[in-house]
Amino acid sequence: MEIKNYTIEEIEGALINNYILLVGKIMHFSPLNMRNFLKQYLMKFEIQNLKMIIISLVIGRTKEETRKDVNFLSEEYLDNSDLIEELLKATTLDEIQILLKRTPYNIAIREGFLYLKNNKEIFVLEAFLDQLYYKQLQLQTQNLDKKEKTMISLFVKYKTEIYNLNLIYRGIKNKIERSLLKQFLVHNYLFLDEGKLEFLLNLTTLNDFVSTIEIYFREAEEIKALFMILKISQKHLIGSIEDFYISYYFKKFKIKIDDIAYFTISKILEVIIKKEKEIRFEILPKVIKIIHKKFKVLKMM
Repeated sequence: MEIKNYTIEEIEGALINNYILLVGKIMHFSPLNMRNFLKQYLMKFEIQNLKMIIISLVIGRTKEETRKDVNFLSEEYLDNSDLIEELLKATTLDEIQILLKRTPYNIAIREGFLYLKNNKEIFVLEAFLDQLYYKQLQLQTQNLDKKEKTMISLFVKYKTEIYNLNLIYRGIKNKIERSLLKQFLVHNYLFLDEGKLEFLLNLTTLNDFVSTIEIYFREAEEIKALFMILKISQKHLIGSIEDFYISYYFKKFKIKIDDIAYFTISKILEVIIKKEKEIRFEILPKVIKIIHKKFKVLKMM
């Protein structure tokens, strides 16, 4: 690889594209309910596209620059390529709002744009879109049969709980107004119910945040043994929390091979979870280290 020809962002984009391609292949061979869920799961990449298009418009990037950063593969699987093309042509936020009026993004965009125009702040728009994603995943689980729902509901719950914790973490770290932050929590609980999240939301330091989570995990009968093995790292806080939830998920579902339905769902989710984890926490950090090391060597020459 010629490092000078690739930025870290381009390498990350190529890895994500590879991941979406994998999910797309799984969708092709999946039963209808699972296919619909996976399509909803890919919505997070469309949301990334929407954020990028909107931010690019706000900061005045060219259409060509913006287009380079759009992931069109996700839009093909979501059947929204035409919509994204129209959004890329938009020259004002009002045009984008009109284009998204008849989509699930309507309310999130409307409220987010209102806050953006009044306060010149993008965080609320991003938070509304992220919240919408997890709410839509939760709604999708209602259309699953019993075996699918058992496994996929837990998957959605642990993903949502990580989202809630990350939201609170960002709020404490960046001193975001708590009443504002509270609006973006998603009420779909696994180990941390509404009361626990409310308590975490009102903490003022990251040390208190971490120590309180540790107390909650030690007190939960179902996970305290696992928590003794997998400690939370304040240096890599959200990553270590996610690792804990993933370990719990796979421990929970040690599926018998003779139950074909459970086994199939299990293997699909296993590939999706492990591949995403591999990209985010193994491949990409190593690529960044290699690039930094190579540039350091080049500077010394």
